[in-house]
Amino acid sequence: MTDKILALVDGSIYSESVCHHAAWAAARLNAGVDLLHVLGRREVPTGDLSAALRLGARTALLEDLAQLDAQRAKLAQAKGRAILEDAKTILEKDGIRPVTARLRQGDLLEAVAVLEPEVRAIVIGKRGEAADFAAGHVGSNLERVVRSVHVPVLVACRAFRPIARVIVAFDASQSARRAIERMAGSPVFQGLSVTMVHAGESSRELLARMDEARATLEAAGLSVASEVVSGDPEVALRRKVETEGFDLLVMGAYGHSRIRNLIIGSTTTAMIQACRIPVLLYR
Repeated sequence: MTDKILALVDGSIYSESVCHHAAWAAARLNAGVDLLHVLGRREVPTGDLSAALRLGARTALLEDLAQLDAQRAKLAQAKGRAILEDAKTILEKDGIRPVTARLRQGDLLEAVAVLEPEVRAIVIGKRGEAADFAAGHVGSNLERVVRSVHVPVLVACRAFRPIARVIVAFDASQSARRAIERMAGSPVFQGLSVTMVHAGESSRELLARMDEARATLEAAGLSVASEVVSGDPEVALRRKVETEGFDLLVMGAYGHSRIRNLIIGSTTTAMIQACRIPVLLYR
């Protein structure tokens, strides 16, 4: 697999954090970073603004509208290049090389699909350019990306802080076990403190699954604790994150229990909304 991290940047307040989180992951993987900024498809007027005008005036208006569209396109291109230049500067100051900037136009998922086979993970902000107007919600692009890709997705919170303590939400589902396998095989988690937590009811089968998962991680040289806490996952895990100072939440993107609804389901990523730390999602 190509050693690259794909960082999705826009004009939001999350973009700097995306860069620092991408730099953190790239440094631990000894990887480069591809920066991607996608310009949306150009919007066009939905009505005929010149319908009541004489032919000559209508022609002049259409020419003015065409010039305005061209100016807007140039401004969007300039803004996109500026965003990428700033992002590249942040990554290079964080010591990451190489950094490649890619400016594309069209649909974000189409652009990501082209690059996904070449990357190990994707980093995206919790919200986009309308973040200040959407507090309490996750961005629509985040949900679309997590639903469509098959590489891990690191969801950056608003500000980066050094990552030392990791909490793993474990529900014994296939995606949770897959997350454990991916963690065990990745240098990202070496030297970090890992706590595996199941939120909900305990059972003999669950505890056996947790023991297997813990053994897998410990065999990879990781320092691991495990525990079961009572309560709804979105409440119990959030409380644990806030009271014990974890720096990163790791989850499977889909599960067979209520965790499935917490991550890309009808509750629209409640755990990502609730936690103020980055979230790493495995498929």
